[in-house]
Amino acid sequence: MTPDDVSFPQQEKPMTERVRAALITPATEILLIRRTRAGAAPYWVLPGGQRANSDASPEDALRREIHEGLAGEPEIDRLIQITGDTHDRQYLYLARITHWSFTDRTGPGISRHDGGTYELDRLPLTAAALAAVDLKPAQTAAFLSKALTARGSLFTLSDLRCGR
Repeated sequence: MTPDDVSFPQQEKPMTERVRAALITPATEILLIRRTRAGAAPYWVLPGGQRANSDASPEDALRREIHEGLAGEPEIDRLIQITGDTHDRQYLYLARITHWSFTDRTGPGISRHDGGTYELDRLPLTAAALAAVDLKPAQTAAFLSKALTARGSLFTLSDLRCGR
C-alpha cells in the first residue's frame, strides 16, 4: 500500500458563529460601522463580530464584541434574525444602547492594519436611511428595511429565542 492508496476521512469544517446588533440609541438612531478600503466603495455593517470559544453563548459574544468595539454595554431586547448554514451562522439581535465611546474601543480588530478604516455612523432608524447606505450583508439590510416599512418599528418583531 502506498500513501496514495490511503484515504483519510474529511474533517468537518467547524461552525463559525457571528453576532451582530441593531443598536438603537435613545434618539432612535441605529449605530453602524462604515468600512472604507482603498479602491473600493464604502460599505456599512452592524456592530458585532465572531463568537469566541470562551463565549458561553451568542449573547455573551455580542456583549463582549460591543464592549470591545464600542466601549459600550448593549441592553439586548430580542433575537430577530438567524441566517447562514451548518458552517456559518449569523445571529442578529435588537438591542438598546445608551453609552458608547468609539475612541475608547479595545478589541483585537482595532489594531488590524488591513488598509481600511472603521468609522461609527448614527443614522435615523428608518427604511429610507438604511436604503441610503450599502449595508452588508444585503439579506440583513433587506430584512431590517422590510420590517421598518411594514411595522414601523423593529421592536414589534418576534423574539426568536425559545420561550420568549
